[in-house]
Amino acid sequence: KHSNKTIILTIVFFAVYLILKQYFSTIKENLDLLTRNGLLSYILTYFIIGIPIFIGTYFINPKLNVLSNLGLNHNPVRPFFIALLFSLPMLVGGLIFFELNQDISVPNLIAGTIIVGFVEELFYRGFLFGQLFKYTKLGFISSLILGAIIFASGHLYQSQDSSELIGIFFVTFMGAILFAWLYVEWNYNLWIPIFLHSLMNLAWHLFEMDKTALGGILPNVLRGFTILSAIIFTIVYKRKRDKELVITKEKLI
Repeated sequence: KHSNKTIILTIVFFAVYLILKQYFSTIKENLDLLTRNGLLSYILTYFIIGIPIFIGTYFINPKLNVLSNLGLNHNPVRPFFIALLFSLPMLVGGLIFFELNQDISVPNLIAGTIIVGFVEELFYRGFLFGQLFKYTKLGFISSLILGAIIFASGHLYQSQDSSELIGIFFVTFMGAILFAWLYVEWNYNLWIPIFLHSLMNLAWHLFEMDKTALGGILPNVLRGFTILSAIIFTIVYKRKRDKELVITKEKLI
């Protein structure tokens, strides 16, 4: 009964968030008039449309603090340096092989890296995936498939070319899988995927790698090394501390 209740609550409250998200621009424009600060309005808008996420998290497990349930109760300092280590191939490679983006502003950089990384991981991994995986009988793949599809589909605005759209969908879909895996394997510490997501976005925005999430050969090679470093480091780290991997064949479905 609790498993079924969790599935229903998670889907319903996430659907409410998606409905509110359609009014993002309208809400932000009204907040701009009040705050006179675009970045602050951007943050407040995400907080407003994200209210269903926090309410849903509470109803799913009222006995646990909402922030703890979402994975935000950990100290963020150590996860930042771990994520920084993972993202070095993209950051260093971007510095060596690509020009700095001359058109980007600091507020846009913050919005496109820190804010987007935090919000997407909180809503998609902490809530939509995390609640299903922790509190139902669904396995890893079945818990993340819906969120990964929605997450990947949310990036399809970046292109009109059909082949490029397929590439963008695949790349972002695989990113959703990676972030969900890291979230679980690092003891539901959401700061790990938040910082890795943000730093990967930072490299993409800071350097002229590509205008879409797809990228060319070299950017994807650098991204591949970042992903490999995250996976290998996580596995080695857990083995050296005699900790078993949470995601096994038995827990995939």
